[in-house]
Amino acid sequence: MKLDEITVSRAILSRFSQKLGDSLDLDVAIVGAGPSGLVASYYLAKANARVALFERKLSVGGGMWGGGMLFNEIVIQEEAKRIVDEFGISLQKFQEGYYTADSVEAVSTFCAAACRAGVRIFNGISVEDLMVRENSVAGLVINWTAVEMAGLHVDPLAVRAKFVVDATGHPAEVVQVFQRKNPVRFNTSSGKFVGERSLWAEEAEISTVENTGEIYPGLFIAGMAVNATRGGFRMGPIFGGMLLSGEKTAKLILDRMRLDKEKKN
Repeated sequence: MKLDEITVSRAILSRFSQKLGDSLDLDVAIVGAGPSGLVASYYLAKANARVALFERKLSVGGGMWGGGMLFNEIVIQEEAKRIVDEFGISLQKFQEGYYTADSVEAVSTFCAAACRAGVRIFNGISVEDLMVRENSVAGLVINWTAVEMAGLHVDPLAVRAKFVVDATGHPAEVVQVFQRKNPVRFNTSSGKFVGERSLWAEEAEISTVENTGEIYPGLFIAGMAVNATRGGFRMGPIFGGMLLSGEKTAKLILDRMRLDKEKKN
């Protein structure tokens, strides 16, 4: 077969335009393709929700790639083992209640599973603002990360979504930009973004899951963004809480979608 460069260019433009166009009106828009975002998107897509993931970097996986201090092994505790097993990721028992996994295998498997479930992942895209309707979050305002990095004055595009999930990790970027631009009160101890506390793995793993949820109408928090927003501790290179938080996020949103559908009927 004779290859034509212009056909290659047309194929990329056509397919990407179709993919992005089909993702402008969603059930759930997730910001941050780390472990909690990937897991949440997977369970949502499996339940036939229209979901897309927006990641500002070229790579997905968040902090999982580097394991602990660039030793690319991660730890999963007993409570989250069933999720890792569901994805078919290899685990090795270290001692009672502690398992290790290769971080590269884990990230690539979570990513592949999400894509195969029907999640559309858009990398290299930053979320610079939220779309609002009255007293509720209604979607995202997106632009290319390269535009943001270059400081160019280029207007963004909008993505409508019934629910938005901040899974951006330690910075909780979506929550912070929303607070900065609006006189909002969050479902936190102070009504505001509290900020992350220092390392305490046991407490952090518990609070990450317990405090996962909706902090403002239409806006959910997952993963490390939970502890950053609500003033919890950080947990280091143990990832069970992140996975369980992603699973819980999906469940909470699916329950809300069912209730909303029942009310309409």
